[in-house]
Amino acid sequence: MSATSSAPKLFQPTRIGDIEVANRIVMAPLTRSRADEARGDIPGSAMNVEYYRQRSNAGLIISEGTQVSPVGKGYMATPGIYSAAQVEGWKPITQAVHAAGSKIVAQIWHVGRISHPELTGGAQPIAPSAVAAQGQAYTHQGKLDLPVPHVLTQAEIAEVVQQFRQAAAHAIQAGFDGVEIHGANGYLIDQFLRNGANRRTDEYGGSIENRCRFALEIVDAVVAEIGAGRVGIRLSPVTPFNDLSDSDPQAVFGHLIEQLNSRRIAFIHMIEGATGGPRDVPGFDYAWARQHFKGAYIANNGYTREMALDAIESGRADAVSFGRPFISNPDLVKRLRENLPLNQPNPQTFYTPGPEGYIDYPTWDQQAR
Repeated sequence: MSATSSAPKLFQPTRIGDIEVANRIVMAPLTRSRADEARGDIPGSAMNVEYYRQRSNAGLIISEGTQVSPVGKGYMATPGIYSAAQVEGWKPITQAVHAAGSKIVAQIWHVGRISHPELTGGAQPIAPSAVAAQGQAYTHQGKLDLPVPHVLTQAEIAEVVQQFRQAAAHAIQAGFDGVEIHGANGYLIDQFLRNGANRRTDEYGGSIENRCRFALEIVDAVVAEIGAGRVGIRLSPVTPFNDLSDSDPQAVFGHLIEQLNSRRIAFIHMIEGATGGPRDVPGFDYAWARQHFKGAYIANNGYTREMALDAIESGRADAVSFGRPFISNPDLVKRLRENLPLNQPNPQTFYTPGPEGYIDYPTWDQQAR
């Protein structure tokens, strides 16, 4: 028996849609705020390349959230994928990941109302309805209250859909293996899905079918551009993150997942419970989603080594994504495989400029010297 076949399934190769991966450990998208903001939110510095290269032991890397337009930006120094310069900036990153034997998809997002004109070049943040989120934006002027957003017209909605389509095309040009559409965590797509933010009375609001329309139009546009086998979506049915809620998440996300099935997309990436918090939040049956969705199911939120091994062996998930453990353990796959201790991340350096807390976490081999 080969070493690969005798290893737990978590460490064995598989396919996620059209993407062949060396193991079933996924690096979750992680905002690190280290793009070159002065030159137009461009990634690809030597430091950015090294960060992704170090973590290319993951079977699949999902990039940090990458805005599809200047108005889609909600945090300082986050990268975009709407300009030619940004596309060029991503190329050395995807090349480094591939050279190290991993695969990478771009997480394409639009934050919607979770922004401020200080971050968008003066433009008012956009949303399905004129409902401000409770919270503050971190800007160069300090913390500022999130404003009441501009309500998207139907023509403007169509423009945003095309921005996602263009972002997907740019991702392939930049060398990514596919895209993950960010439909989670209270950002623009999620704002349309959940009635805590969507108060519209046209065909993009009200009924469950109408609230799912925007998400599915984006999926259809992206699939038409790069193919269903290279498209996934991240969802968070019950998280209260970014001041969002819904009165019946099982009905909303159940309908959405049934519709995604008919599109034959590569994967759904499910945040089980509250983002970065409790897993036992009622309102949605993740086992139902796993059973009904025909593509790959990527599980996320607070997974330990033991939970991940069990989820894969039992068939409850096709892959498991890890976020914070990948920040502080660039060699996370080795540490999980050999059951080695993990470094703990320093939250004080999650979003600070420079290499500290970014590319200076040691591997196990470096620590053992």
